[in-house]
Amino acid sequence: MTGRTSRMRRVGRLVPGRRRGAEGRPGRGAQPKVVALGGGHGLSASLAALRRITGDLTAVVTVADDGGSSGRLRQELGVLPPGDLRKALAALCGDDDWGQTWARVIKHRFESQGELHGHAVGNLLIVALWEQLGDHVQALDLVGKLLGAHGRVLPMSAVPLELQALVRGHDPAAPDAVTTVRGQATVALTPGEVQSVHVVPEDPPAVPEAVEAVLDADWVVLGPGSWFSSVIPHLLVPELLQALQETKARRVLSLNLAPQPGETDGFSPQRHLEVLARHAPKLALDVVLADEAAVPDRDSLTDAAKRLGATVELAPVASPDGCPTHDPELLAAAYDRIFRMHGRIGPWR
Repeated sequence: MTGRTSRMRRVGRLVPGRRRGAEGRPGRGAQPKVVALGGGHGLSASLAALRRITGDLTAVVTVADDGGSSGRLRQELGVLPPGDLRKALAALCGDDDWGQTWARVIKHRFESQGELHGHAVGNLLIVALWEQLGDHVQALDLVGKLLGAHGRVLPMSAVPLELQALVRGHDPAAPDAVTTVRGQATVALTPGEVQSVHVVPEDPPAVPEAVEAVLDADWVVLGPGSWFSSVIPHLLVPELLQALQETKARRVLSLNLAPQPGETDGFSPQRHLEVLARHAPKLALDVVLADEAAVPDRDSLTDAAKRLGATVELAPVASPDGCPTHDPELLAAAYDRIFRMHGRIGPWR
């Protein structure tokens, strides 16, 4: 055995992969096929929960980020913004030493007085593989394999998108004026009231593997996350929206724990549903998941969900420390209960 062969075999034992069946195909066991859509910290929270209850998990991630390290790489190299994709991969890392070590590595940001300052290692790794392989999906699959990720990460579109929003009162000096605000980072921090969002180009191509994953899923989870800049953008990619409308999967909408300052300041839980319906009026849902402590008016939320064809599931999913973040274990328990109680979609139950 050569030294190189020996090293490769050791790495093969260290990197966890999907369990395979007798004929070499990935074994599904009793697990549902789940696709989670979103971006940023909201999607990461959902993935950290979902990887605890299924090994057949795909993340479909927004590609409109234009701030920080992602924005700099996007502007300089013309690539998809890698930051939200990196966060999703980190969330899918296992809790063992291998997974947690790699999660820390790809999240590590350089601190310097030069051009590297603020860049995340994972962003540079992803972009390097895109340039080497010339294939977004193949490169992300390879990073996932290196990390031992418990699932797959895909971009929602093959081209970088610009998020634009109509905002009332973006300029505090003109509180009633409606202006167009450009860029995800600016939209997320606007002091005004977001009326609607759209993307440029207006008819972006979806990544075929993302469309296929949605159509083949047992469950599709949308949210939580920044409503206008991470959740709704998925509904602005025509092929992806069509897949969400046509899939036989059941659809879960996971609400945020609190309004986001600027973007959804003052929004009630039911208003989140109304905004989503305005952007995708033909999209039906099956379940709306919300933290029971974050819903002051349950009847109004129930009525809003019913108009989308959904029932409401209330569960304690917030972190016990009082921070407005989802607890992975509690969120996993909520998802698992929903998957078990709301119908049999495939042979996994």
